[in-house]
Amino acid sequence: MSTANTDTKAPTLQRRLGLGSAISLNVMNMIGVGPFITLPLVVAAMGGSQAVLGWLLGAGLAICDGMVWAELGAAMPEAGGSYAFLREIYGRDGAGRWISFLYIWQLGFSAPLSIASGCIGLAQYAAYLWPQLNGAVFGGHVSLVSLVAAGTCALSVVLLYRNLTVIARMAWIMTGGVLLTIVAVIVAGATHFHPAMLAAPHGAFTLNAGFFEGLGAATLLATYDYWGYYTICFLGGEVRDPGRTIPRAVLWSIALVAVLYLSMQVSVLGVIPIHELTQAGEAQFAVVAVLMQRTLGVTAARVVALMVIWTAFASVFSLLLGYSRVPYAAALDGNYFRAFARVHLRHRFPNVSLVTMGVVSAVFCFFDLAAVIAALVAIRILLEFIMQQIGVIVLRVKRPEMPRPFRMWLYPWPPLLALAGFLFIVFSRKAASRELLDAVVVGLSGSLIYFVRAYRRKEWPFAG
Repeated sequence: MSTANTDTKAPTLQRRLGLGSAISLNVMNMIGVGPFITLPLVVAAMGGSQAVLGWLLGAGLAICDGMVWAELGAAMPEAGGSYAFLREIYGRDGAGRWISFLYIWQLGFSAPLSIASGCIGLAQYAAYLWPQLNGAVFGGHVSLVSLVAAGTCALSVVLLYRNLTVIARMAWIMTGGVLLTIVAVIVAGATHFHPAMLAAPHGAFTLNAGFFEGLGAATLLATYDYWGYYTICFLGGEVRDPGRTIPRAVLWSIALVAVLYLSMQVSVLGVIPIHELTQAGEAQFAVVAVLMQRTLGVTAARVVALMVIWTAFASVFSLLLGYSRVPYAAALDGNYFRAFARVHLRHRFPNVSLVTMGVVSAVFCFFDLAAVIAALVAIRILLEFIMQQIGVIVLRVKRPEMPRPFRMWLYPWPPLLALAGFLFIVFSRKAASRELLDAVVVGLSGSLIYFVRAYRRKEWPFAG
């Protein structure tokens, strides 16, 4: 690892993204395949229609955390998002070097896990349409579904291998398909809605250990579905008027998606009985296709399944676009491999970073979806979000004079509430120990690599 070439003649990123494109990229990232596969799982976590509480708590957490991202993104509009934030908060030449390196290291796991989850979900809906994909190849060891998921990663890289102006236009087209899918599900549910089915079971709101464990599990799934409102922060170096555009894109994206998710969950609860949503079966693995089949027929179900595939692909596209900028920013800063600082000579995008992220994501497509989501949430909360929520307060204390085009409302409550909420969903579930171990392994291995490297290079904490 060494400092990247900073020759002023080298290609650089250009500020081309406006508010509309910023919101489009965020929404496309947020509404991937997630809600279409987690809606019944959220209901199963709480055992009834009270699962709506999970979506509401998830929205509240997203708003609180979104204000952290909005303030930091407006103040430091650079490629890399969290990498740049953590480096500046904790000291560019001090502990910030370790923490920002650790962020990049965990991103090498969490970003591909996030991308892979969208690809796997897409492949599962493809298998709903074409059941023959449930077969296996290579001696029965590799499923066709996994190959479709990995192929989705490859196709996304190919489409992203062009300039950002073209990508922004593609984002609008893909977002249109995303919103059309959601609206179709909501309208179908609303026109065949049975209010009596929304009744919560007896004792659903008894505040005992089971209630809070179920709420934690439901909120974890909802949080996974809301994530993505910060995508534009990773493209901060390519945003026009970032002091205004980034905060508006973050907060408007959360508000829009929260309304859509709540409406979709209520629509599903008013059409499909609770017992079908809480048991393994067709309604749990392809819930929106089942809803459309029962309301508008088989043809409508197949059309919506195709639209879910479109939606999932749009999310993968957006995730790869945003995350590919982070190793690029770290490499420019001399805190990652030099090759990741390369920018395509013609289209001006970080091509090495993009291809590498796509390849690692394709590998994770061969893992179980539930394990992918659980590991992703634990690693990201413990090794990114918590450090950022604490960090925004640290930065206010250390650098009160720093220009802040957006100052979060009701400070310091948003980061404190987000911190409490994320810790609740990580520690309130029975399976927390396994996921915590994943995060600890990633954190310790990344720290070991950093300190060995820092010793050899005489950097913090070994600087003379």
